[in-house]
Amino acid sequence: MSEKIRAAIIGPGNIGMDLMYKLMRSKYIQLDTITGIVAESEGLKLAAKEGYNTSSKGIEAILGNKSIDIVFDATGAKPHQMHAPLLKKDGKIAIDLTPAAVGPYVVPAVNLEKNLESDNINMVTCGGQATIPIVAAINEVANVKYAEIVATLASKSAGPGTRQNIDEFTETTSSALIKVGGADKSKAIIILNPAEPSLMMRNTIYTQVENPDENAIREAVEKMVKKVQEYVPGYTLKLPPIIDGDKVTAMVEIEGAGDYLPKYAGNLDIITSAAVKAADKIAQRLLNERAGR
Repeated sequence: MSEKIRAAIIGPGNIGMDLMYKLMRSKYIQLDTITGIVAESEGLKLAAKEGYNTSSKGIEAILGNKSIDIVFDATGAKPHQMHAPLLKKDGKIAIDLTPAAVGPYVVPAVNLEKNLESDNINMVTCGGQATIPIVAAINEVANVKYAEIVATLASKSAGPGTRQNIDEFTETTSSALIKVGGADKSKAIIILNPAEPSLMMRNTIYTQVENPDENAIREAVEKMVKKVQEYVPGYTLKLPPIIDGDKVTAMVEIEGAGDYLPKYAGNLDIITSAAVKAADKIAQRLLNERAGR
């Protein structure tokens, strides 16, 4: 396919740079511009080296540019709340990789198809992308009354944006566990692990369910893991569901592709891969509409 949808990234930090490398492999999206607010940032230097348009004018660098249809926001929750109405007014589709949750929560393996028409979608958090599919799978076969997740990621993989949004991370993840995962109640915990050498991202999922059927739960979880692996190859079920009365415990591990940070930074891969999966589907829709299909 020669025609592609043009896109931009706001925020040249860890998430933005990992996203940049993943978009290089997209069949449907052509990355055009990467913009931030610090002219001498390492991210902007790297983006320029890769041949992309760069700017230190933030969102102002892309507003009014009619050739750009999709904008990935990899800044922070508070900046995105300011960016969202500006992008909407400018006719751009926002894919939000912050915990701002302006638009609907989207976890590709669970509810992407329902949200392809939205002008602003929220990719929840790395912990949400890793754990919500498992909660949703369990909820399909045994009503989840309560879900609690613990996302443990290497301290080195958490940039300033992640560290500044810890409260938003837990609140957004907890909310999405209910709205997308289907839990009645929820709690989310994030741990930045300073261990050396750095460990892979691991996420433990605890649920309390009604009428658990061990075989049905295991089959549903295994099926869901395969769906996530379609866009996050390093996603593995480290601990298959363990049923103890009405409690179900599972653990997933994410090995990153090593596009920007080393492979231990699965927290980058899980959210950037989810964002690209969503963007590719949206881009396909736009291309089909333009072709009159």
